[in-house]
Parts: sequence; structure tokens; C-alpha cells
Amino acid sequence: MPARPRLLALLLVLAVAVLTGCSDGSSATRTPGDPVTEEEAATLAGLLHRNFEAGGADVTVTAPYAEGTVLTLTGEIDFRQGNGRAQAVTTFRDRPDDSRTLFFSGTDLWYGDVPGLTEALAAAGRPDTTYLRRPLTTTRADGTSSLVDVLVQLLPRLSQRADDDPRAILERGYTWQGQQTVDGQLCAVYRTGSGATVVVSASDQMLVQYQTRLPDQTFDVTITLGDPGPRTITLPGDAETANAADYPQVTAELGF
Repeated sequence: MPARPRLLALLLVLAVAVLTGCSDGSSATRTPGDPVTEEEAATLAGLLHRNFEAGGADVTVTAPYAEGTVLTLTGEIDFRQGNGRAQAVTTFRDRPDDSRTLFFSGTDLWYGDVPGLTEALAAAGRPDTTYLRRPLTTTRADGTSSLVDVLVQLLPRLSQRADDDPRAILERGYTWQGQQTVDGQLCAVYRTGSGATVVVSASDQMLVQYQTRLPDQTFDVTITLGDPGPRTITLPGDAETANAADYPQVTAELGF
């Protein structure tokens, strides 16, 4: 499902602004919508850096981009290298699911487990090749952006190498929204000045969930992180990979 050309740039701005944390205060003394405290701001300012320090995480991304249709990415991300892998499944209300295996780096996207891909590449002179690789794009030739490209470029930006300034958090309109449980974890819920929702674990103050309405769209994207810790993502090698640009007939036949 294509998004509009300026979607990625706006999303990256939103991602940089995802800075939040948990308070030691009691929810009973607060009202949803209250501004974050100075103590919370100090915690918030280090949230993305804690992802970087952890090294990586399991990740699930859901994007219900059309009525009865949901794109779900399930995999893991290496926050230090910016590489990741995921199973991309699109579920439809009126037809079978569509599934792909994805790998991504800061510059490229690999597609695998595509029905007919191995056979088509073998017929084109590349036997035993299971992945097509293409550059990540912000805008395609028809002037639109790919939702998959937007999502996999957003994920590494939930990490950064240093803390932010807590004073900036206090100036951006962050608010406390209450508490909820995610995957058995008690979490604090915050809303950023741009309207995104951030859910943070009360036990270790790690980012658990990030939800935002995509610019110029009518659906929310939800990113859920789990099991923080180092990740090593081995990207497909040259022997098992073909460049999509070198096989235009194959990519056209398979809908790339």
C-alpha cells in the first residue's frame, strides 16, 4: 500500500521525538493529560539511548492500512548496526494471507520466500538464489512511497547514541496518560506533543510500544518491542541474492 511522498520525512521527525519514561509517582494522584514532571523528563531524555545501549530487541509492527487488511512485521532489530529481519504478513479479509521474509540494512531491502521467485531466477540463470535485493527508497518512480520501506527505515530511529536534553522534553508538550499492562508488564503511558503514544516498562524504563497516526493517513502504526538485548543480524550473502534491477522481467512478473 503506497503512502504519500512526504510520509517518510515526517515519520522520521516523529521518531526522533519519541522520548519518554516512567515516573515513581502514584497514578492515583494524577490525571491523564497532566504534564510530565522534571523527574520524568530526565528519564524520557534517555529512552532512545537505552535502546542503543541494549543493542537490539524483538519487534512487532502492525499497520492496518486498508479496511480488513493488516500488514504485520514480526522479527528483530539490531539497534547498533541498523540491520533487521522480519516476517512480513499481509492478512486480508477476503483472500489468503500474503507472506514474505524481509532483511534490511540502512540502505537495502531483501525479499525472500516469495512464491515463484527461486524458479524465476533459476530460469534467468541464477539457480539457488532465494532473495531479491533493492535499495530502500523514500519515493518510488510513480511519486509514492512504499509502506514497507517507511516502516523498516523508521525502526532503527527508535535508537540513538546519546541522551537528549531533558529541558527539551518539558518544552514539547509531553503528557502522562495513565498505566496499562502490555505482555504482562506494568507500563506507564505517555503522549508526545505530536500526538504519538509511548508505552514504557515500569520495571526497567525501556520502550515497550510506540503508536502513531501516519501523516496524511487514516490508520495508526503500532511498534511493540520486547526482550531487549544484543542482536546479530546476518544479511543474505551475494551467492543467494540477486539485484532486483538486474532482473526487470522477474521483478515485473512477481509484482516487485
